Amino acid sequence: MIGTTASLLRSATAVLALLSSVKAAPTLYAANVQDENRIADSRRSLLNKRAVAFDYNGNKVRGVNLGGWFVLEPWITPSIFDEWSSSQTVVDEYTYTQTLGKAEAQSRLSNHWNTWITQDDFNAIAQAGLNHVRIPIGYWAVAPLDGDPYVQGQLDVLDKAINWARGAGLKIMLDLHGAPGSQNGFDNSGRYGAIQWQQGDTVSQTLTAIQNLANRYKGDTDVVTAIELLNEPFGFSLNLDGVQDFYNQGYQTVKSASSDFAVAIHDAFQDFSTYWTGFGSGDSNLMLDTHQYQIFSPAEVGRSPSEHVSVACALGPKLASTNKWIVVGEWTGAQTDCAKWLNGLGKGARYDGSFPDSSWTGSCDGKYTGSVANLSSDDKNNLRSYIEAQLDAYEQHTGWIFWTWKTESAPEWHMKDLIAGGLFPQPLNSRQHPGQCG
Repeated sequence: MIGTTASLLRSATAVLALLSSVKAAPTLYAANVQDENRIADSRRSLLNKRAVAFDYNGNKVRGVNLGGWFVLEPWITPSIFDEWSSSQTVVDEYTYTQTLGKAEAQSRLSNHWNTWITQDDFNAIAQAGLNHVRIPIGYWAVAPLDGDPYVQGQLDVLDKAINWARGAGLKIMLDLHGAPGSQNGFDNSGRYGAIQWQQGDTVSQTLTAIQNLANRYKGDTDVVTAIELLNEPFGFSLNLDGVQDFYNQGYQTVKSASSDFAVAIHDAFQDFSTYWTGFGSGDSNLMLDTHQYQIFSPAEVGRSPSEHVSVACALGPKLASTNKWIVVGEWTGAQTDCAKWLNGLGKGARYDGSFPDSSWTGSCDGKYTGSVANLSSDDKNNLRSYIEAQLDAYEQHTGWIFWTWKTESAPEWHMKDLIAGGLFPQPLNSRQHPGQCG
């Protein structure tokens, strides 16, 4: 499924070259069986050392995102932004650091980085049966630009996180979540507003960030198995040929640091089963990432619970037919966009008609802020059913990474509490609603 004959030949050539450099390596044309066996053992050993440390062909990715940690999102941690809830002058990490200034922003964010996610979280994630975490990071953490207000220090904590993951037996996908100029204009890119990525030097600056990230962690490929080149570039507003060119350059940049990384690319909101079919056909260990939410349009939040399940189930065969590794790198149990500030600080929800150009579908009571324990019995049943359907669908190919591990007050998104409340299956193959996807 991954790679071509040409890439296999290149791999074989590389192995032979490595074998030839080993002192006292046995001749390839050994006359006796004992020598031939030693050759085979050496080849297997070298191949084992030169491979991605997770079997993305044979095992399923079952993971969770650590959202709101190194890239702020107001809806995940509203307490960080509450003092600007009236003025709405601070809406993202850029305006947060700009408003506070370097010293105060450094103090507050250092505390946040060291407390929001800890070693206990990694242990709990592993105990829940998960095998991956996806960690969003902004370009400003690895390749800061002159004139930016952002502060640094994230990588010192990320270094610790890699050791926590190693101790817990978890693999990590590092995800460049924000690029210079913003690749999508979302607050989760670091800067809400205009999409200015692809202008000026922003693409080359992004490649520098990727290079720095890959070089820093090329010695940790036993844990850091994948690097995602860029989260959610908004293909509808970008030059897609340019996005593909960036992906090609980014792939080579990562692989030049270590061939033991898998490289993930987001689908840029294009049809994952058709648009990307021919892309990277000669590239080994290339992974496609698609994000599947059913809440960011009036039509989607207007679906009934059974319709949400049907749409999720329909994705299964589509994923299965994709000719690359493909992970659903973000998804949720939410069937509404009710969570406080999910659509941006100060913005309402489509579900209850408080978002511009939307109409009332239902009440956000208990879902705007609240806890899993206090959801209604109907909401709990619908959440569990929808989560199970998505698990069944997304495991028809490479697997899934839930968004997100924890929030301050958004119960439909809070995996840790969904598990504790019995709404996320434990064990992961347990089903209260079996056979939903046929």
